[in-house]
Amino acid sequence: MRIPKKNLCLAVGLVLSLSVAGKVSQKAQPKTERIQVDRIAESYVKLVLAVGQHDPEYVDSYYGPPEWQKQAATRKVPIGEIRQQVVLAREELAAINPSGIGEMEKLRLRCLGKQLDSVKARIDMLAGVKMKFDEESTVLFGAIAPDYADSHFKTKLAQLDALLPGEGSLRDRFSKFQERSTVPKEKVAAVFQAAMQEARLRTRSHIQLPDGENIRIKFVSGKPWTASSQNMGNGQSLVQINTDVPYTVYYLLFLACHEGYPGHHVSTLLFENRLMKKRGWQEFGIVPLPSPLQLIMEGTANYALELAFPLPERIAFARDILYPLAGLDPALAEKAVPIFTVTEPLSDPWLSEASPIAARRYLDGLMGRSEMLEWFAVRTLVPPDKLELIAQFIDHYRSYIICYTVGLDLVQSQIEKFAGADQKKRWQEFERLQTPPRPPSDLR
Repeated sequence: MRIPKKNLCLAVGLVLSLSVAGKVSQKAQPKTERIQVDRIAESYVKLVLAVGQHDPEYVDSYYGPPEWQKQAATRKVPIGEIRQQVVLAREELAAINPSGIGEMEKLRLRCLGKQLDSVKARIDMLAGVKMKFDEESTVLFGAIAPDYADSHFKTKLAQLDALLPGEGSLRDRFSKFQERSTVPKEKVAAVFQAAMQEARLRTRSHIQLPDGENIRIKFVSGKPWTASSQNMGNGQSLVQINTDVPYTVYYLLFLACHEGYPGHHVSTLLFENRLMKKRGWQEFGIVPLPSPLQLIMEGTANYALELAFPLPERIAFARDILYPLAGLDPALAEKAVPIFTVTEPLSDPWLSEASPIAARRYLDGLMGRSEMLEWFAVRTLVPPDKLELIAQFIDHYRSYIICYTVGLDLVQSQIEKFAGADQKKRWQEFERLQTPPRPPSDLR
């Protein structure tokens, strides 16, 4: 049953009181248990909003009840008080007997529990608790990035060395190769919008999206990232593109899929419409920036290009549409797109397996900032203009960097394990992974 209003612990009604004494007994009926989970989920949302008053970037997207957001803004609840409520919510959730509920509801319990653990860890960090990189990534995201020997990166670079034509160092040859497919700044908007439109058509042919859903695109500067996506509620998202860095045709197509279709925009549409509105699972009306949910979202977003544009179709679309729009020779696409498919994990800092390792050594104090960038540059083909960008990202977002590579590995292995090379089944598994999303521990 619901806790009476007189037991609300915050004067503005921000967070529902959750006491150990109020736990549902092991003999409770399934309906009663579902009511209690709903109540804990509502409290979770309000707690995340409360943390957001201490950390302005903590709430990545919110599309739940507007009145809860307004309530959160009326009072900055002490961080220690929020933590107490998170602990109580987690204890009450753990005491719920899952034997009488369905598999979807059991999955919901696991996911909500991991999210609450992450909230508590973020509160501890805001209160000054210092953690090692792997400890931080475990409590915030539910995963640890693997370490790799230098030979791992040498092998990848050697494979690329054999692919790229010309003379000179591998880095110089790659830079020249990349320049030939770089989109003039004044044509970036047209290429990106065309890529987004095609990605949307392909996604809608496999996943039913709500009528009226839309993405507004904004071009910005001065950000420690290349692009971002934010759900604004009611099927609307804002995608921002950082104009400070150059883009190849290939990378703009990747970003259109990653930030838009079937990436972040589609993920939050599924959360909003199928989980929050249809099922009443309010916890999916909010996305904290550091959370296990983000690890899965980044994984599906990074897999989005492979899903929406299998390589032969990727080549054809780039050749027939995107290269001409960019004012570039369409014949370049035949060779460039397959090579970029191989080089992106080496040239894009967010996709590089070296990024979490560099971040771990730097944030754990084993390397200074300059030493970290030198180490990173030797093991990747990341251009100089993006080296400083990734350093800024690591300084600012810390262990979030693991989400791109670890998330992709988990999602890709899950999809290909169950669907193989069957493209239709891949779309189905991609959709199933997000309705509801699996905690990272479920995908190992």
